[in-house]
Amino acid sequence: MKLTVVAATGGIGRHLVGQAVAAGHHVTAVARGPRDMPAGVRVVAVDLTRPDMRALASAVRGADAVLSALGPRNPRADAGITSQGTRAIVTAMHAENVRRLVIVSAAPVGPVPVPGQPTAPRHDPGDGFFMRYLGTPLTHAMFGRHYADLAAAEQILRDSGLEWTVSRPPKLTDKPLTGRYRTALNRNIRGGFSVPRADVAHHMLAVIDQPETIKQVIGIAS
Repeated sequence: MKLTVVAATGGIGRHLVGQAVAAGHHVTAVARGPRDMPAGVRVVAVDLTRPDMRALASAVRGADAVLSALGPRNPRADAGITSQGTRAIVTAMHAENVRRLVIVSAAPVGPVPVPGQPTAPRHDPGDGFFMRYLGTPLTHAMFGRHYADLAAAEQILRDSGLEWTVSRPPKLTDKPLTGRYRTALNRNIRGGFSVPRADVAHHMLAVIDQPETIKQVIGIAS
């Protein structure tokens, strides 16, 4: 397949590029300053804080899927980049008639809206007592602007008309790829406190060809 990876030099992005190349895909890497990419990877420099839409459109042109690992380097200082960048990616994909998009969000974002339900549940159905009353409130107190931005990015996808999937991991680690992780549609993973970045990338690549994940939020954890 032809895949475009956005934020290709980040923690998850590097794994996406490496695993996609190893699987034999044709990869275009998009980043502010793409460097040290594997041989054969097409590189397109785009700063998603000030996106060059012509360059971004060229990066997604002809792609079977776009995978975005976009997120702030400093969640407290750089909040806003994910929704801004996601909006630019969606615009570029519409311009080039590319349909499939998979992005990374985060487990503490909150309950997933359910069609036909006037109000979202107060708590994520996958969260246990600790996460509901201590873990999630604490992370929101520390990084509330960041999670609000991720929620805005998810809403951009819901409004996009694209074939999107959102991956919501908890705490990310740099442990090696295991290929063993738990997933759940539209809810967090009970007792899932962390997951390797490499496993998140592995799952993002896997869902590209899983139609049942289209327009779904997927919790993932070890």
